[in-house]
Amino acid sequence: MSAATDQWTLADIPDQAGRTVVVTGTSIGGLGHHTALELARRGARVVLAGRTQAKLDETERAIHEEVPAAELEKLVVDLADLGSVRRGAAEAAGLGPIDVLVNNAGVMGTPYQRTADGLEMQMATNHFGPFLLTGLLLPQLSQSRAARVVAVASQFHRYARTAPLGDPRSQQGRYRRWPTYGQTKLANLLFTYELDRRLRRAELPVSALAAHPGFAGTHLAANGQYGRSSGGVATILDAAIRGVSQSAAMGAQPTLMAATADLPGATYCGPGGLQEMSGPPRVVRSNRLSHDEEAQRRLWEISEDVTGIRYP
Repeated sequence: MSAATDQWTLADIPDQAGRTVVVTGTSIGGLGHHTALELARRGARVVLAGRTQAKLDETERAIHEEVPAAELEKLVVDLADLGSVRRGAAEAAGLGPIDVLVNNAGVMGTPYQRTADGLEMQMATNHFGPFLLTGLLLPQLSQSRAARVVAVASQFHRYARTAPLGDPRSQQGRYRRWPTYGQTKLANLLFTYELDRRLRRAELPVSALAAHPGFAGTHLAANGQYGRSSGGVATILDAAIRGVSQSAAMGAQPTLMAATADLPGATYCGPGGLQEMSGPPRVVRSNRLSHDEEAQRRLWEISEDVTGIRYP
């Protein structure tokens, strides 16, 4: 790690004026919201990407309350729906060059459900949707001449015993929500490392990095379990998580470091505290399975088949 990144703080984010950043999953109070806020605070044009116009409007208002001059755009895209991803990417074509794409949106521990594309909900939202979106936006990322794709992964990738390399349109064995979530987070890292290698091979001016938030107090677990973050047992779970975790604002810092610090492709950022649960961000390591090049290649081929996109 360089001297510039071993003690990284928000003060190290350089001026972002003239840069365009797309952040997915920007619901109020979450990691994406805080990622977008800090980049807007430093002058970036931030594209808030999310499932509903109402939620995007809410986040836009919240950011403008803190940064009245923030330059914000909104993009409706549901990553669980490949058709929605294609429509969103077509709309994003009008943005011009994109300097950073933060694939932050995700679901966590959801009950078994198949999407309209026949995919399990967690894999669809956390991996296949971002795979397609990244590929569709790659020409605009390349136009910036020094772009980054940042995947928001998780320590849960360590709980995946195998890579998700089976038929994504059929369920193998009994569905288990948490091991499945772990596989989606492993997929984020397999994708990141394979993407960065392919970008270098194609000599494209884009790098791929990843980050994880540690144990951050967001609504993700309650939303995954109960489909809401408040009301009855959802309120109890949400409060319990917030009581023992670091803030979502702190959880967003590894993502901000990956998006803005002077780091090479395939770098992984996470909290620097005990067991990477909390603390200021630093460069960390993912597990051995995430570096399995055969698993990376096979997942890539499956993802191209599912989404119908071919990268350069």
